[in-house]
Amino acid sequence: MKSPDDIRMQREAQSLQGPVEAANDLAQRLGLEPYDVNYWVVDYDDMNELIAYGGFQSRYPHWRWGMSYDRQQKQSQFLGGKAFEIVNNDNPAHAFLQMSNSRSDQKAVITHVEAHSDFFANNEWFGMFSRDPDAAAMLSRHAESIEEFMQDTDIKRAEVERFIDHVLCLEDNIDQYQPYEPIDETDAAEADIEYGDVSEELGDLDLSEEVQQQVFDDEWLETQREDDDTVRFPIEPEKDILAFLRKHGKQYDEDAEKAVELTDWQQDVLEILRTEAYYFAPQKMTKIMNEGWASYWESLMMADENFAGADEFITYADHMSKVLGSGGMNPYSLGLELWEYIENTENRRHVVEALLCTEGITWRNFHDTVDFEAVLDLLEPDPLVAAVDAEALEEVPAEDPRIDAESLEAARDGDVNLEKYPWKLFTYEGLAERHYSLVKPANRGYIARISMEELERISRYMFDTERYATIEEALADVDYTVGWHRMREIRESHNDVTFVDEFLTQEFVDEQNYFTYEYMRSSGDYRATSTDYEDVKKKLMLQLTNFGKPTIVVADGNYRNRNELLLEHRYNGVALDIQQAKDTLERVFQLWGRPVALRTIETTYDDHDIEVARRRDREPEPEETGRELRYDGTEFEEVELDWSAVDHLAATDIDYDTKPDEWLA
Repeated sequence: MKSPDDIRMQREAQSLQGPVEAANDLAQRLGLEPYDVNYWVVDYDDMNELIAYGGFQSRYPHWRWGMSYDRQQKQSQFLGGKAFEIVNNDNPAHAFLQMSNSRSDQKAVITHVEAHSDFFANNEWFGMFSRDPDAAAMLSRHAESIEEFMQDTDIKRAEVERFIDHVLCLEDNIDQYQPYEPIDETDAAEADIEYGDVSEELGDLDLSEEVQQQVFDDEWLETQREDDDTVRFPIEPEKDILAFLRKHGKQYDEDAEKAVELTDWQQDVLEILRTEAYYFAPQKMTKIMNEGWASYWESLMMADENFAGADEFITYADHMSKVLGSGGMNPYSLGLELWEYIENTENRRHVVEALLCTEGITWRNFHDTVDFEAVLDLLEPDPLVAAVDAEALEEVPAEDPRIDAESLEAARDGDVNLEKYPWKLFTYEGLAERHYSLVKPANRGYIARISMEELERISRYMFDTERYATIEEALADVDYTVGWHRMREIRESHNDVTFVDEFLTQEFVDEQNYFTYEYMRSSGDYRATSTDYEDVKKKLMLQLTNFGKPTIVVADGNYRNRNELLLEHRYNGVALDIQQAKDTLERVFQLWGRPVALRTIETTYDDHDIEVARRRDREPEPEETGRELRYDGTEFEEVELDWSAVDHLAATDIDYDTKPDEWLA
């Protein structure tokens, strides 16, 4: 027998079936191609659990999920945060709606989810893992496998959890810019044969210690190491540390006092967690793009197409403003602003090209010749698509490419409610004209704001510059879909790093009032320092490159010809947190079984230089030194390196002053 809560959730799901179908229809008319989405209504506790599990109902047993659940619950209880939805990258996708949401919130979630699902299905970075994912089944299999290891009487549960802890500290140390390739036993076996250590090979011969010392003494072994310079591997630095450890990693046997092979379950767990790291990587790599994309289409559907009813709009607007107005590096607002900027600049370029093909208009006289208000009036959507008069449907031409003839006929027969869903009357072309960005009040200055440099750049590649006799003729040929078409192109190929790098311009920074701030060591506080787009871009890129984490690579798996592991930090001007680096090396040792070293560049400031800089109202110059940390399983050794050993790690464009703690994690 169903509980009252189950009955309420079932009723809620049934009541949302209409909005779900309508939102999917509208999304496809707008040119989106989402995966099919299964919607589930869940209660407060279930939602917190799903968020803790990363959007899935089943994950491998580990304490991290409980910690995430507790944090999410406290955030909701004490900080006023509210979880509206969660959707996963799967085909079909699964989205979860919280029972306590208002109808306005549920509709906003549904439109938001349809756009997310489109992004999952069409962005190529998600295709790097799989173009047709079955993630729920994969993660469920992983959970069952690890649960079996934990229940095995020959394996201690604590050992499995501890091993997972070791791997998770490296979960972002993969090569997210390469397609995921699983590592099988053949790969690992061949690697062990190719890169075996002489001393370990002798150990495999099962010779007595006395014979080894007499025939193969330490001096001879050291000579073999010193003479064999060709055993360095990998040939090029390897970014996928988890793959390297899966192929070559060992564990330290305290009884035997040497490195031994990882057990089968350890190898399986390592590859399971590596697989999941690759699956979730695209979501981390496209957070700004994806949330901005979903916010753009949600806003268009909910506000511009009145998907939010008259009694729901105030609630929607209030909640959306809170999402976009939250502090910090907000991917929703930054992503939305960039997508709108791309749409506006692409539409502007297309209009300007048409105007420059009009007799008497050149890039030199453009601002003096063109009446921008007249241009905007001519670009206003045709009354046919700007509004829907349900009483005058007989006058609507069914053959117009902007009109959906099938829906028009159904509306005439009374089978389509155009008062509630006016967009059902239009095709993609009709909706693009209906929502043309340049004529919206907030964007009406875009055409007039175009710079002389941009005008010259556009005109440089134009040849037939007198196609139109009048501006009216030129604007009659404007394609209202070019902005959306360009947005879809960008959605397919970019990630956050390339997205920000290519489209964050000085015009965008000035329009949105972005600026940089710096930590001033001379005064001990933060100050606004620049509105130059290159500076703003640099700050953002520090947070986006390698998920905002330090980039560490495998430099040598046979360091010092002793099968030690040498890692290198690709320094970008932000120094490592040395204590965190040490904690991580201890974990890596457990996956390598032999000593582990890390090379980095340390930045220091002399107290006297800081005081002098403070008096002169300027910043002190830092001193950079090479440093190597080495952990042998028992203790750490720190040595200063000659600059030639770390010169290749040094940043070419250093940003010393940016130092929020979270960037050092």
